[in-house]
Parts: sequence; C-alpha cells; structure tokens
Amino acid sequence: MTDPNSDSPTPDSPTAEAAGPDPAATEASVTEATENAEASGRLAQPYSFEGVTPSEDVRARWGDLEPGTETGETITVAGRLMLRRIQGKLGFGTLADGTGRVQLFAPKASTPDFDAFAGLSLGDWIGVTGEVMTTRRGELSVKVDDWVRLAEARRPFPDKWHGLADTDTRYRQRYVDLWTTEEARDALVLRSRAVSLIRRFFEDRNYLEVETPMLHSQPGGALATPFETHHEALDLPLYLRIAPELYLKRLVVGGMERVFEIGRVFRNEGISTRHNPEFTMLESYEAYGDSDTYMELTEQLVAHLAAELLGTTTVQSGEHELNLAPPWRRAPMDELTSEAVGETIGVDTPIERLRQLCDTHDVHYDDGDGPGKLLLELYEKLIEHTLIQPTFVTDYPVEVSPLSRAHRDRPGYVERFECIVAGRELCNGFAELTDPDEQLARFTEQAEARAAGDPEAMTVDEDYVRALQYGLPPTVGLGIGIDRLIMLLTDSLSIRDVVLFPTLRPEPSIDLTIRRDTPEGPAPSE
Repeated sequence: MTDPNSDSPTPDSPTAEAAGPDPAATEASVTEATENAEASGRLAQPYSFEGVTPSEDVRARWGDLEPGTETGETITVAGRLMLRRIQGKLGFGTLADGTGRVQLFAPKASTPDFDAFAGLSLGDWIGVTGEVMTTRRGELSVKVDDWVRLAEARRPFPDKWHGLADTDTRYRQRYVDLWTTEEARDALVLRSRAVSLIRRFFEDRNYLEVETPMLHSQPGGALATPFETHHEALDLPLYLRIAPELYLKRLVVGGMERVFEIGRVFRNEGISTRHNPEFTMLESYEAYGDSDTYMELTEQLVAHLAAELLGTTTVQSGEHELNLAPPWRRAPMDELTSEAVGETIGVDTPIERLRQLCDTHDVHYDDGDGPGKLLLELYEKLIEHTLIQPTFVTDYPVEVSPLSRAHRDRPGYVERFECIVAGRELCNGFAELTDPDEQLARFTEQAEARAAGDPEAMTVDEDYVRALQYGLPPTVGLGIGIDRLIMLLTDSLSIRDVVLFPTLRPEPSIDLTIRRDTPEGPAPSE
C-alpha cells in the first residue's frame, strides 16, 4: 500500500509544479492513457455529479486531524484542478471549489487511470471520490480512489501563483479572475453577503421590499443624463431609470409607509474609478420620519454591516483608519465651505462674490448657475475630498435639491444630507417635498434648465404631482450606492473591483483558436 505519510511537498507550497503531463511519460504512453480513460468513461463529462461535499465542509469537519491520519471515511469532492505535482508513483493536486481548496493525494498503485489523471490540464473540472486523510506534514487530503473529468479546460489556465497579471483582462475575463485572484473573489462574495444583510436590516424594521419600473417614459428622481431607448410596439421613447425615487414615493402615497428597493440604475455619464454607467442603488422611504431619522438609520446600517462582515467597525481606507461606529459628525455645507474660503458665504451671498471665489479657487461654473449651484461647486472642489472620517454634510441649497423639503429654519436651504467617508459620497438623503404646488414649480424650473441645454435637469412629471395632490405624509428618503459601500468595506480603489462585470470597451476581436501546444503557465517560483 502506498504510504500516505509521504514526505513529498504539497501543491499548496511554492515548490509545487504547474499542472502538466508527467515529464517522464512518452507521447505514446500519454495517448494510450487518454484512450484508456476515454474507454472507461473518466473523460466523458457526465450530465450530473451528485453527492459533492464542499471543501469548506471538509476542513470544518476534519481540519484538526493529526498528521499521518487515515480516517476510513470516504467523501466526494469536485472543482477545478488548480495545481499538481507528479513525482514518480505519487501525485498531489489542489482542487478548488467555490468555498476553498483541498489537496488530492493520488498514489499510482490505487488511482484508476493514473497516467490519464497525470495528463489532466490545469483548470480541468474533476470529481474525486476517496478517503479523507492527512499526510505526514499534516496536510488535509482526499485520497483519489475514483475520479472523472467533468469539464475540459481547453484554454491554458493561469496558475495559482501568478494569476492574471493584466488588470483589464481580469475585468474582461472575470470567469478566470475569480479562480486566480482570491482578493477579487473575496470582495465579490462579501458584496453578496452585504446585500443579504441589508435586506434583513430593513425587513427587521418592518420595511417592504418592492420592485419599480426600469423603463421610464420621462427621466426623473435625480440630476443625471439618462440612456434613451425606444419601444417599437407603442412607438414610444423610453429612458432607463436614473433613480427609482418617484415611484417609491408614489407607493408611500398609496399607504406603503416603509418601502425599500435594491436594484440597477443607469446614468449616461463618464467612467472613472468611482463611476460605472450601471450601478446598484439602495433606496428606502419612511413615512413620518425626517432627515435626523435617516441619519441615525444610515450610521446604524453601515456600522452593522462592518461588524457582521469584518468583525469590527474600524476599517482601513488606504492610509486612513476609519471609525464607522455611531454617532457620526454632522456639519452644514455652507459652514464647511466658509471655513475653506476664509469668509462667511451662503445662498444669500451676492452672486458676483461667489463667482469671484470660484475664479480664485479655479472652480468651474456656468453663466446660468445661481448662488446655490455655485456654493455646491465650491464645496465639492474644496471640501468633499478632505472629509475622511464619516461626516453628514447637511443643509443643501434648494437650487440643487429639487425634490427635497424646504428647511424648517433656514430659507434657501433644504433638509438634506449627504454622507461622506474617505473623501467619497456614500449616500444622499432628505426630507421629501410634500407640497404639490411647490413640487410643480421646481419641476418647471428644472424643465426650463433642460430646455436651455442642461442634459441632467428633470422634466415635469405631471403624474407624480397628481400623486402628491392626494397627500404625501411627512416622509424621509435615502439612497446608498451599493458599489461604493462595498468599496469602503473592502478598501477597494476602483468600482471595477467590486462589480462582477464592469462596463468596458468591446474587444476588437477575440481569437477563438485553441493552441494546444501553448504551455499551461510557468511553474511557481522557488
């Protein structure tokens, strides 16, 4: 019997070789081994493969075995063959699945069609049945008593140690990147867990999850440039939604007092490390609350996610250590901007003076911008990127907040907040405008701006005004970009790192020729 306590190095060490045929095998012997394996059905790629134990469960149950243990228990595992070392009459491999990795131990004397097993390609999907054991070095392993190839990797697969070096290729070929870049897989799995926790967070507070239309007959709910499309049967121009806001507030009018939606929104704007044309947005609305209600809810939500996903409310963002534990700082926009320019300014500051300050600080503005827009431009250029610890910036100008309710104490401002963390906007929330006459007037102003050439301005949504005429109770709303939230929790510098398939320019062409003589990847370095 082959000694399971072999001293041979495991494939999880850097001295392991990349998968490939046994160097001592001749071409004829490899061909013969393949033919024998095909005849036995081991390369048949079956329609199903049942009874699989995830590697995570294998480690959970047998991870504490002493070195040199034979358990006598047989299990079945399946996944990709990511590393292998064939040395004489012994073979070692690393099998990776969606939960982790486990070593394969393949003695030639007991492994069926051993030479064919040795000739498998790096990246082949295989199923293995065998005894759970540990080597003398203590590596938890599955002894290969039976095996079958589930899918052939016809393209050369990057090895574990080098992965995909080109970032653009990683984003384009995420189906490969998820296997070779553990950090990418971890971030994207965390994203899925975070969305699940967000749902539970709101459901535990008696919110109802809803779905609203993605195709809108007119753009609205945010200041952004929409994507346009056309419905052939109705001969109707339509827009991909830039926000679900107006439909969600219609539901509050309809008596759904606490609602939320997690879904895609689309904005026809630039691409950067913080912007993707389609992204995932959480929006929620609560009747009878105000902006203070939702500032408290926001900081509770983010702290809860950090604690559940990371085990702490202290997270790293580049060189900064962030404390996400409530309460978070709150500061009015005009006060922050006044500190930066060295004088008190606000929406009542003469517009010529605001333009002078914009010129002094090299802040771009358009001739039609009013005091509120100029104040916002100064804030975004001088202040936003300096706010590292979580900060609620409050009291936005009414000019840049067409859906927000007027401030109860400060004319010219609205009860709105944005949360800034690590110099990035994380969320936007405000007390909702409930007066249909005022809403119609603001829509009209937006429509005039749109007619004057502003592609981000809104149009007049008469149906929404009609809904408000039935009565909207005091209501507060919140929008959080899921992508930016995951960037915060994973310390990612680019939104592309937390989106499974980010928007990229199409490749000019894709070479589908399979070069079987292409090496499967360099051996891991010593």
